[in-house]
Amino acid sequence: MSHAEPAEYPRPNATVIAAHNDAFRRFACLGIAPDQAIQGRLVVTQSLIEAGDGFVTEAVKATGAFDTFEPDNDPDGWHDFGAVTIRGETVFWKIDLYEAGSDFRYGAEAPDNPETTMRVLTIMMARDW
Repeated sequence: MSHAEPAEYPRPNATVIAAHNDAFRRFACLGIAPDQAIQGRLVVTQSLIEAGDGFVTEAVKATGAFDTFEPDNDPDGWHDFGAVTIRGETVFWKIDLYEAGSDFRYGAEAPDNPETTMRVLTIMMARDW
């Protein structure tokens, strides 16, 4: 009896995903327009808002400027998570990739294709994790 070989699916291109994630993060946080359209939204948690007095603005700007990616904090090379310190508080950010048009129910099938991928950048206090 022969066994069918498992289907081979192409691995997403981590370099392309990282570039798109960086471009989206810079656009969402710093207003720097990307070279191509990248769909997504920016979300901040309630505890970040409750920190008050410009804290959200500082956290958003620091998230947009973040560029310290290393194997320890970015093992997949997707640039989809980071941590910044604002006024002594650790703030996390993460980017989740969804299939466009799925109402954020399904992960992106081709996360390296910006036409079919919707990004959600969430900025939160570390304690929200």
